[in-house]
This record gives sequence, structure tokens and C-alpha cells, in this order.
Amino acid sequence: MRLAVAATAPLGADVLERLAANHDVAFLLTRPDRQRGRGRKVGAPPAKETAERLGIPVRQAERLDESFSLDGVDTIVVVAYGALVPATLLDRATWLNVHPSRLPRWRGAAPIERAIMAGDAESAVSVIRLVEELDAGPIGAQRDLSIGGDTTAGDVYAEVGRLAPGLIDEALANDSFAPQVGEATYAEKIGPADRELHLEDPVDAWRRVRALSPHIGAWAVLEGRRVIVWRARIEDGAFVPLEVQPEGRKRMTFAEFLRGLR
Repeated sequence: MRLAVAATAPLGADVLERLAANHDVAFLLTRPDRQRGRGRKVGAPPAKETAERLGIPVRQAERLDESFSLDGVDTIVVVAYGALVPATLLDRATWLNVHPSRLPRWRGAAPIERAIMAGDAESAVSVIRLVEELDAGPIGAQRDLSIGGDTTAGDVYAEVGRLAPGLIDEALANDSFAPQVGEATYAEKIGPADRELHLEDPVDAWRRVRALSPHIGAWAVLEGRRVIVWRARIEDGAFVPLEVQPEGRKRMTFAEFLRGLR
């Protein structure tokens, strides 16, 4: 099938590559190149890098409006794109959005992270028809996900990428999308305050480490040093760091960190 993909983040890059294996991807719609990293050098979005490697045409727009041409494409798959699609474009094609939550729970920018932080043991991947209201469209396909135990956001993103192409095909073959049922909750974008670990609440700290690993990172002051905690566990009700990264240093086990202090 000929379709286009709107994607920016690593999850979108993963799904783009998987879709390109079985579909004719007419073009990738992605965000403009931005400054990235500590050096603030201008870099391409991950989805653009994947598209260029696969020989897929790339179209970058700071803002979409009615002048944007769909080049005759009838279906656009949206995965971690990061910008609003105006109603004038929604009316000109079928826009399918891959959203990693059991909608209507956790609409918004950070559904995986917020679900893990909240202590949810189960979530889902939903493919919906895009509408003007944020993540409110009818559901064409959905698959449950387990996110409990020691599962990290990285584990969930990998599973979403694996499941997404099959769910997109299922939604494309579905003539009757179902409306979302239940009360909506919203997953706000992760901010600086979300990254700080409050060690007086061990379970909350453990959830934050899992929710922000390996892509963002949560930090705490341990042994007088500020470190990012990449892995941890709960042991006898206590928060136990397993892998940390002091400022300006590489990742290391917590035991290595303690030896370095001595």
C-alpha cells in the first residue's frame, strides 16, 4: 500500500523502518532540524535520518497549513510527530495515529512515562483516526501491553515499535472504528521537576527511574554527588541504585561509583 508517515522521535523512526519493509512510503513528514546535545549542534530528527538511509523523500515543515500538498496520498500514519495537524488537512486524507496507551487514559505527550510513574501495571498500543481534539479519535486497533515489574520506558517503546505495523494494517482493514469509552486522563510533557528523585518515597523514585530510562534520565544526590540513576530496584522497601552516571562521567554500576569515591 502507498502511504506517508509523519514522525520525528526515535519511536517514529522505528515504525517508519518497519512500515517501509512492506509498504510504499511516499514521503516522511517530520519536524525541522534542531540544535541537539550539549554542543547545541544542529541535527536531523531520528526519523529523518532513517528516511534518508532508506531513500524515502523527506519533507520538513515548521508549521502545517492548507497549502501543504499530500501528493495524492490517501493515508498518513502519525507516530511521535510532535505537531498539530490542522483540520483542513485532516479532511483531505485518512490520518492514523499510533498512540502508546489504552485510550482514553493518558492522552498527550508522554503516555508511557506517565503510566509507569502512576504505577500502572497494564497499558496498550492504540491506533486511532486523528481528529482535531488531542488523541480523541475513534480506535481502529488496539493491543494490550504489560508495563509492570521492572519494565522501563525503553522496553515499552521497543514493544510498541514491534506491534505498530501489524496494528496499522489491522486498522486499515477496519471499516468500523469504535469511539473511546471512559474518562480521559492526560500525560503532560516531562519537565525538569519530573526528573528529580525524592528518595523519601522509594517506590515513587523507582518508578521515575524506570519511566525515564534510557532516554531522559532521573537524578538524585547520592553520597554528596549529583548523579543520573539509570537502573534501580526496591529491596526490603528501600530504594537501591544499580547503575548511575555522575556529571561529566560515563555510566557505571553503583558499586563502581562507591569505589571511586573511596
